[in-house]
Amino acid sequence: MIDKKRVLAEFLELIAIPCSTHDERQIGDLLTKRLQELGGTVREDKAGEAIGGNCGNLVADFPATDGLESLPTVMLTAHMDCVEPCAGIHPVIEDGIIRSDGTTILGADDKAGVTAILEALRQLREHAIPHGPLQVVFTVAEENGVHGSQHLDSSLLHADMGFTLDTHGHPGVMSYKAPGKNQIHIHIAGKAAHAGVEPENGINAIQAAGVLLADAPQGRIDVETTCNIGRIAGGSATNVVADSCDIYYESRSRDTEKLERITQRIIDHFRLGEESMGCKITAEVSPDYGPYEIAKDAPAIKAAARAAEKLGFPVALEESGGGSDANHFNTYGVPTVVLGVGMTNCHTKDEYIEEEDLYRAAAWALAIVMEAAEMR
Repeated sequence: MIDKKRVLAEFLELIAIPCSTHDERQIGDLLTKRLQELGGTVREDKAGEAIGGNCGNLVADFPATDGLESLPTVMLTAHMDCVEPCAGIHPVIEDGIIRSDGTTILGADDKAGVTAILEALRQLREHAIPHGPLQVVFTVAEENGVHGSQHLDSSLLHADMGFTLDTHGHPGVMSYKAPGKNQIHIHIAGKAAHAGVEPENGINAIQAAGVLLADAPQGRIDVETTCNIGRIAGGSATNVVADSCDIYYESRSRDTEKLERITQRIIDHFRLGEESMGCKITAEVSPDYGPYEIAKDAPAIKAAARAAEKLGFPVALEESGGGSDANHFNTYGVPTVVLGVGMTNCHTKDEYIEEEDLYRAAAWALAIVMEAAEMR
């Protein structure tokens, strides 16, 4: 039933559009038009203004087939932005694999999800397939910490179950559990001095950071908890003893208590170094999103699993180590599972997707909507 020629053409069209985080206006306008043409009522929220971007999240409502208004409302979601470099993408298709020419990312993350949703909507419309109420959400600023969905106008949501098409693995793979994440900013204040005249009168904040980082928590803590030192910055010039250094951390865990513990452990580690280093050390924690877990017998998982099985896709439930828009959708009260669409080596210039997975993802999205129509 899936129009493979159309799916491939649309995917190639979408990845050709530059869509950097906070600069999604061009693709946002295109998708607004597409959603309206397919019968949706589209609203754009104020998330872009809140985060310094030029486009908000798109929330589109599609009415149920006459007589099916009481069916559960299904929400399909994907994000519009890509990591860099995402301008000037030149796709190469060889032996059923789509990749870039190696100078950019491909953009399957998450144009594969967007394409699948649009094709599912077209099939519903063209073949008059009975369905319940639908919502489609295309978010901004997912790639820099899911800030688009964090600032989404949640009053626009009224779905009973959600499906975010945005993870690795062939269609049939589902993430039902994912970690929460905190951003941790450590600031070390030392004392400036002339590096050539009186270095002994200074306190080097960069050196202090090095000493403390040597045995700071890092990497895999346990099976569901990680932390990472992602960036450091400090000093002003080589002839000045560095009087400041900033360390940027993240902590993640699928368990809320463990997330709090590893975050506090990081803070305590640096603060305890104040006296020995002779520096003033402060820490600021900014939560990005909380963890979630959907019961394996939840309606969303049941519907997605039955749809996959009918299509002959192997079903696999996974616990994820990464966050997505689904973290916020679950917080907003819409039980949302993340679906695999075939994206591979995401966030790198080696990113690729199997052409067949584009078609499978579209077929799965359509089958989920049809499966939900049987939940009476």
